[in-house]
Amino acid sequence: MSIDTRRRLAVMTSLCGLLLGGSSALAADLTAQEVLKSIEQATRYLASVQQADGSWVSGRNLDYKIGVSSLALLALLNAGMTPDDPPVRNGLKYFRSLSDREMTKTYEISLAIMVLAAAKDGRRDKARIFAWAQKLEKGQQVAGDAAGAWSYSVTAGLVRFGYDHSNSQYAVLGLRDAAEAGYPVDRQTWQRIDQHWRTHQNGDGGWGYSGSSNSTGSMTVAGIATLTITSSMLHEADDLNPDGSPNCCAQQPEDRELELGIRWLTRNFSSRRNPGNGGWYLYYLYGLERAGRLSGRRFFGDHDWYREGAEFLIRQGQNKRTGAWRGVGGLEGSSPSVGTSFALLFLSKGMAPVLINKLKFPSDAGDARDIRSDSWNQHHNDVRNLTNLISGLPKWPKLLAWQVVDLNKAVRHGSVADLMQSPVLYLAGNEAPKLSEQQVLLLRQYVDQGGFIFAVACCDGTFDDGFHELVRKIYPVGEAQLKPLTADHPIYRAQYLLDADAVRLEGVDFGCRTSIVYSSDDISCLWDMWARQDPPKRTPQTKSMITRATRIGINVIAYATGRELWDKIGREEFSRPDGQQDKVERGFLQIAKLRHTGRWDAAPQALRNLLSALNRTVGLSASTNQRNLPASDPNVFKYPMLYMHGRNSFGLSKLERDQLKKYFSRGGVLFADACCAARQFDRSFRDLMADLYPDKELKRIPIDHELFTTAVGHDIRRVRRRIPGSDDPKTTLNTAIHTVEPYLEGIEIDGRYVVIYSKYDISCALERQASVACSGYLPEDAEKIGINIILYALLQDVSKADALK
Repeated sequence: MSIDTRRRLAVMTSLCGLLLGGSSALAADLTAQEVLKSIEQATRYLASVQQADGSWVSGRNLDYKIGVSSLALLALLNAGMTPDDPPVRNGLKYFRSLSDREMTKTYEISLAIMVLAAAKDGRRDKARIFAWAQKLEKGQQVAGDAAGAWSYSVTAGLVRFGYDHSNSQYAVLGLRDAAEAGYPVDRQTWQRIDQHWRTHQNGDGGWGYSGSSNSTGSMTVAGIATLTITSSMLHEADDLNPDGSPNCCAQQPEDRELELGIRWLTRNFSSRRNPGNGGWYLYYLYGLERAGRLSGRRFFGDHDWYREGAEFLIRQGQNKRTGAWRGVGGLEGSSPSVGTSFALLFLSKGMAPVLINKLKFPSDAGDARDIRSDSWNQHHNDVRNLTNLISGLPKWPKLLAWQVVDLNKAVRHGSVADLMQSPVLYLAGNEAPKLSEQQVLLLRQYVDQGGFIFAVACCDGTFDDGFHELVRKIYPVGEAQLKPLTADHPIYRAQYLLDADAVRLEGVDFGCRTSIVYSSDDISCLWDMWARQDPPKRTPQTKSMITRATRIGINVIAYATGRELWDKIGREEFSRPDGQQDKVERGFLQIAKLRHTGRWDAAPQALRNLLSALNRTVGLSASTNQRNLPASDPNVFKYPMLYMHGRNSFGLSKLERDQLKKYFSRGGVLFADACCAARQFDRSFRDLMADLYPDKELKRIPIDHELFTTAVGHDIRRVRRRIPGSDDPKTTLNTAIHTVEPYLEGIEIDGRYVVIYSKYDISCALERQASVACSGYLPEDAEKIGINIILYALLQDVSKADALK
C-alpha cells in the first residue's frame, strides 16, 4: 500500500474518531509466514554451500559425499525447488554421473533412490532406480538374528557384518520409493523386513539401534514408519464372499506392535531432544515427521508434533544469520549441511497438505466421552490408501498427508481449528454416529468455513439411518437436506468419467456447492484393499471393483478440493476469528449484504471473511457482524458499501431499484459477484444495471486503473483464476489455473465507480468452497481483490471529505 493511501486512510480514522484495533492475543503463535521464511533461509544456505560439481560435503572429509549430497538435494526438492532450478539441476547431474562401482553403502543407495524418485524424471532415471533397488534387495540380511535388516554395506562378503536399525530404515524408505516408481520389490523382502522389526521390538514398546540396545526416540519413530510401510505393502490374500464380492464386515485386528510403538513415543515424547539419547536430535525430528505423517497422527498424546517441533527449530535452533542448523552428535553435529538438511526436511515435509481428516467419533456402541468403539475405523487403511493413490496422480501435489482427528479432543480445544487443517472431513462406520449438540455445532462451523464432509456407510449396520439423522441436526428446519445427486453433477466427471446411473451418491447443497456427500455403498472397503503391488491370487474382478471404488473416492475429493489444498498452519490463520473483532458493535467500517429474490446468501461467510482479512492485513477496524437488508430498507444509506452475490436469477421491485439508484447518487458503492460464475445471476445483474442506467454501460474497468495497484492496496494486476474445461457432460473436468489480469466491470458516474462487479467467482473463494466446476479466483487472490475494492470505495469518501475542507 502506498504512503499516500495510508495518509488518506489515516484521515478517515480521524474523521470517524476511532482507534485502530490492538494486537491479536494469538500473535505469539507460530505462523505460516515464519515457517516459510525459515524454509527459504535454509534453502538459500544449502544452495550456497553446494560444490562446483553439484555435490555437498560433510566438512570433515569426502567419505560421506554421496550421502550428504543426497540429504541436501532431497531437502531442496521437498522445500519446493524443481529440476529447473540450478542447485537441483546441478545436483541431479552429479548423481547421474555416479558409477555403479561407487554405490556400495546402504545409506547412500537408499537416499540416492529417494532423490531420483523425488525428481520424478522416470524416463531418465528409471534404470538407475531399478539397479540401485536391486542392490538394496541383495544387501538385505536373510538369515539369523539379523534377517530382514541391513548393515552399512551392500557389498557381497561384507553384508554379514552385523546390522542396525538406522541403515535398515533407510533401506526400507529407498525400496518404498523404488516400488512407487514401478520397481517390483520381492514380497519376501517386505516379509523379512516386517518380521524383523516386530521381533526386535523392546519390551517397553520402543526400538533401539540394534536388538540389544535401549529404546530411543529416533529408532522408535523408525519402527513406527517401517511397520506402517510394510503393512501397506503386505496385503494378505483377498477375503471374498462366495459371489466374489469383498467381505467388508470382517473385523480387522489391531496392529499390536505398531500401537505399542506409538504408545512408547506418546509416553516419552519430546520436541526438544531425542528421547533416550543425548544426540542426533535433528535426525530424530526428520524421523518424527515421517512417523506422524505415515501413521496419520497429528498428535502423539496431547503433543502437536509438527507445531512443537517447528517452533523449537525456528525460534531457538536456526542460525538467524546463515539460516543453518547444527545438531548434536555424528555428522549432524559436525556438518551444518547435514543438520540443515534434516531440519529442512522436517519443516517442508511436515507442511505437506492434509488431504483428508479421518474423524474419530462416538457411535451407538461407544461412550460419547471416551470413543471406545472402533466403528469409525472399520477399514483401517481406507483413507491412507486413497491418499497414497491420489499422491501419485497428475495435477495433484506430489506429497499429500492424511490424519485422524478425535472429535472429542476438538471439542475440548473449543475451536474448529482442529478440523480446519484439511478441506475434507471423512466419516465412516457401521454404527450410527452419536454426537452431542456441541459436536454437531462444530461440524456445522466446519462446513460454514469451507469444509466438506464425505461419509461412507461400512458393512451392514445403523450408520445409514444415523447419518441421515446427523445431517438433519446439522441443517435443522429444512435448511438443507440429503438427496440423490443428479446425473449432471460435476462429481461424476471431476477426475474420471463415471456412470452416474451406476453410482449411488447423495449430497447436501448448501452455500456455493454440494458441501456434504454420502455413499451408502461401502466403497471404503475397496479402498482398504488397494495396493501398489497386488497380493497373491488377486482376481481381475476384484481389481475392477477396487478401481471403480477408488475412482468414485477420487472424484469426490477432486470436486471437494478443486485440487487446491491447504497447508497445516496457513489455513487455520485464514479461518480463525480476529481476536476481539467479533465484539466490535460499531466499527470503523460496516458493510451490509443486499437481499434479493434469488439465493442472496449463497456464500454466508464470504463478507465476514473478507472483513476479517481487511482487519488482519490492512490494520483497519471493521465490524464483522453482518446486516442483511433489502434495497428498499432506509438503513442502506447508513452504509458506505453494499455487498451482493448469488447463483440464481433474481429481480428487484421498482421501490428497491429506485432506492438503490438514490443510494448511488449519495456516494454509496455496490460490490457484487456471481457465485461460481453463475450465468443466471450474471444475466439478472446485467438486466438490473441496464434498467437502472439505460444510458450507461456495465463495462470492464481498465487494468491501469488505480483500483488494481498499490495506490489503493495490493498490486492485483496479475491474479490466478480457475478456468474449468468443457461443459460437455461426456468429458472429464480438466480445470486449469491461469495467471491473468483480473476482470472487473463497473458503472462509472462523475469519475468514480458506483458499481464494481465480477462475473467470475469471488464469494465462494472467500469461503474456500469453490469446486473444480467453479470458474473464479483462488482464495488468496479473491481476498486481495475484495480488499482493494473496499479500500477504493472508502478512498472515494476521503476524496469527498478533502474537497469539503
